[in-house]
Parts: sequence; structure tokens; C-alpha cells
Amino acid sequence: MRRKHALAGAATAVLALVLSACGGGGGTAQPAASASGGGAQAAFNAAVTGVFNPSTKKGGTLKAAHSSDWDSLDPGDTYYGYSFNFGRFYWRTLTMYKPGPGPEGNTVVPDLAESLGEPSEDGKTWTYKLKSGLKFEDGTPITAKDVAYAVARSFDKETFPHGPSYLNELLEWPEDFKGVYKTPDVDFSSAVEATDDSTLVFHLKKPFASMDYVVQMPMTAPVPKDKDTGAKYREKVVSSGPYKFETNEIGKRFTLVRNDQWDPATDPNRPALPDRIEVQLNVNADDLDNQLIAGDIQLDIPGTGMQPAALGKVLPDPALKARTDNPTIPRLWYVSVIPDTPPLDNVNCRKAVMWAADRVANQTAYGGEVAGGEIATNVMPPGIVGQEKFDQYPSADNKGDVAKAKEALTACGQPNGFSTTMAFRADRPREKALAEAMEQALARVGIKLTLKGFPASSYFSDYAGNVDYVKKNGIGLAGHGWGSDWPDGYGFMQAIVDSRTIRDAGNYNLSVKNPEVDKLIDQASAELDETARAKLWVEVDKKVMEDASILPVVWAKSLLMRGQGVTNVAYNEGQSMYDYAMLGVE
Repeated sequence: MRRKHALAGAATAVLALVLSACGGGGGTAQPAASASGGGAQAAFNAAVTGVFNPSTKKGGTLKAAHSSDWDSLDPGDTYYGYSFNFGRFYWRTLTMYKPGPGPEGNTVVPDLAESLGEPSEDGKTWTYKLKSGLKFEDGTPITAKDVAYAVARSFDKETFPHGPSYLNELLEWPEDFKGVYKTPDVDFSSAVEATDDSTLVFHLKKPFASMDYVVQMPMTAPVPKDKDTGAKYREKVVSSGPYKFETNEIGKRFTLVRNDQWDPATDPNRPALPDRIEVQLNVNADDLDNQLIAGDIQLDIPGTGMQPAALGKVLPDPALKARTDNPTIPRLWYVSVIPDTPPLDNVNCRKAVMWAADRVANQTAYGGEVAGGEIATNVMPPGIVGQEKFDQYPSADNKGDVAKAKEALTACGQPNGFSTTMAFRADRPREKALAEAMEQALARVGIKLTLKGFPASSYFSDYAGNVDYVKKNGIGLAGHGWGSDWPDGYGFMQAIVDSRTIRDAGNYNLSVKNPEVDKLIDQASAELDETARAKLWVEVDKKVMEDASILPVVWAKSLLMRGQGVTNVAYNEGQSMYDYAMLGVE
């Protein structure tokens, strides 16, 4: 805790430090010629440990594209990493990841708040003071009441199925509170309250040390109650950040322009360099890569890396490869093995899937070791505090053990195999390739997969994360991916393995429903000793693998491409992608 507060002491100088790193002071001049089309010399991995093509120049239009629709532009209803990253253009939260490259990008600094949170002695109350001079885009002052209201509105997971549920589970909500729309007269101050215009207090059920990381999520982006339109708010979000919406054609495109009510004196974290940001939606993923290579767009919003079709063009070409970065990220690509769907309600049938899977083919589906990542043998990826590698389903060549798979099928009463359906996100070519690799590998032992693709924007709310849909349609396997919300066991594991987070729709834990796992989570959450706590999260990992409800695929790497003419490009470890809020254009 003290280490975080010590880091916060320099928060007011963050922008100065970032711009200094971006070339605001001395240092060597950059060569004029550039394969990136910018003023800096392009080089492979140039933005992983430093800022590429540094500049303080304002102006221009940043052109971006997304291979799907947004899950939601509403800060209370979004949970994709790209949205947390990009959303900082038009929202502000109590804290945020420190801008820029390197390990410090995994730490949080104040944003709306004057400083990081002040916990009570028992760790069950956290207090944040807002800065003065904060305004919405219409000039209305932002108060602690607007933040408290935003947190309370995000509680309603029927209206807002996509967003994180950490605060639902951590705070002391009234028993009769169902959300600000269903129970508008219920006082929610037992959970979160504004004691005055600038003071926000969170009341927790139990001590929790990582609150500063939770409140960097968009649930704390302020929402003015009189402008809230519920599920339709995503159509017209009221900005608290440096940009506001000029246009918003849901499912097609939107444009951000400068918010003249944003005061840079209150925001040392965002340089706010472009004048406009134009975003295309539902662009074919392979076409998106081609446009990025050609310079027609400058930012690939999903930020998970180039598709396999582009790798054959980029990696052999020195000039194109020099525009790329290949970071290792705290993310797991995996397959959920859903125990609600017979015969996968029998653990040995789930183990048959584990033994039959061809890990090499699955890695290849994600682009191989460079663009996909390291073959994963358990859930927690490298980079998470205390992570340990282990393998409960080994095979000599990582191509599966057919004999072991058939033994497991016999043990679960399905010696000839069985049929089930595998869901995947149809607008993600790598996930489609994974489903096809699984289909071929499992067929070797008589497990027949029917593959069904769905749009990423509604994948969790309507399909693979919707309890009724999964049951009615016999979804047994589902392609999935998860990156850490912050880099410890709780920040990576809890949301995808705690059965108590499961609701009717919008589920990110599709498969782990084990009381022993839940018990271990509680033990780990309550353990104050960091070393002992990390060991308990490894035990959670082992129990999940024993349960055979998650099939790990790869601990992710991604091949990211820097757009032509883009300035201030840096891979941010907290965002696990380029730091979008830093970007400028020449």
C-alpha cells in the first residue's frame, strides 16, 4: 500500500515525464527517414521499452478501425480491454494506469482523484477526494455524487450485462437494492456515498488491498443523473475526458472531437494531441490489417495483434517488420469447457477434451509462438505475481495423448465419444482457426464438434456468456480470452473462476463452478501476507485444472503494428496494448 502511495507522489509530474520521454527535452535527434512514415527511425520492438516517434505536436486526425462492433460505449457496460484503453479519450476515472512504457505502466496514478485512496485501519473503507475544476462537456461541475451514481447504476447487470462486477461483490449494498432504475428510492450509501461534493467513500464487506486498481475501471467514470438514459446512454455518453462525441452511428462509426470544457490543468496524464478521432466499426479483420499496413488507418483498436493472413506479409519484409512490436502480455487465450452441458457435467468427459487437444495446432491457430504466444499448460500467465508453471495433462510432443483421452471417455461412460457444440467469435479469424483445430483434434477420439460463430460485441451478453442460450443450444466448448485487470492472482483469476460472479447474461466465467475453487478464492483474498497469498492463487489454478473446466491454449504474445504517421507510440503494460491516450498524429 505505501509503495503505491509513494508512486502517487509524482503523479502531478506524469505528463511532464511522459513528454520528456517523448523528446520534450534534450536527447539525440531522430533520423528523418522512416519506414513508419513518421519522423522516427522504425525498428522492431521500438515501442515496447520506449516511446516511438515522440512529439508534443497537437492537431490532425487519428483514424482507427475495429473488426467488430463495440460491446458498449457506455462506461458502465463495457469490459473489453480495448474499450478500457480507448475510453480514456472521453471518460475519466478515479485512478488510471500510469501512461507510457515499462513496468511503471502497471501501476496506478490519480485521475479524477487528488491522490490514491485512503483506506481505514481495518481496510474496509476507502476514501477518495476529487480534484477541483472538473467539468462535464456541458460545463456542469463533476462532483462525488456523479461518481457515486455511476457506480450505483453499474450494479444493474440486466441493464448493463457487459461491465465488471467487482464492486457488486465487494461493496455493502442494501439487500433490497436492485439498481437505480428498478429501486430508485433505495439509499445505496451503505455501499458508496458522496459525503460532500468532493469526497467519495466506499464501504466494503471485507478488507481489500487492491481498491486503487478496481477504481481505474470505467464504473467510476462520472455519469450525470439527469442525463442518464439507461440502456440508451451508450448512444450519447456525456464526456468527462478531453474528447466528446461529435457523431455516433451505432454499429457503423463514430467521431470524437475536442471537449472544450476539459481542463488540462486537472489532467497531467493525457496529452490530448489529435484534434479528431475517427473510428470505423465492423471492418473485416484481415481488411483492417491491410489498411493498417497501407496507411489508410493508423490504429487497430482491438489491440490483440495482427491476423495470421497478415503475418506472411509482415514478418518476412524488413521494412514492415520494423513497424511492429511483439510484447508478451498477461493474457490467456483458452477454451471454456462448460459443465452445464452433458456429458461434460462428468469431469472425466472434460478431461478427455484436455487430453485430446492438440496444443501445437491450437498455438498455430493463434499465429505460432511469435504472434500467438507460448503454449499454456495452466491458467495464470507469466507476469502475474507468483505465477507457477505446471502441467496436469502432459504429452510428449504437445499434440495430445489419444490413449489417455480414450481412457477418460471410458471412465465417463462415453467410450465411443460424444457430440457437442463449440462457440467462437466469428469476426476473429484466430478464434475460428482455433475452433477448427479443436474439431480436428477431438475427432481423433470420437468427440464430434459442431462449430458456431457469433459476433464479438454480443458474444458474452447473448450467446456464450448467456446461461439460457448455452443450455438451450448445447454449448459445450467456447473460445475465450482473458487479460489481467491488474497483475496479481485476484486481478487475473477471480472474474473467470469464481462461480459466485455468474449471472443470467454477460458472464466471463462460463465454466468454473466448483465450491472448492470458491473457498480457495476466499482464503487468498483474505491473506495479508503477499507470498502466502500468491501461493494460494497457484492452488486455485491447480484446482481449476484438476476440474478440467478451462483448456489453456497460449499465454499470449501479440504482433502489434504502429500506424503510419502516428506519434508517441508506447506499449503500456497496464493496458496490455499501445497506450491510446498518448497517441498523436503528424
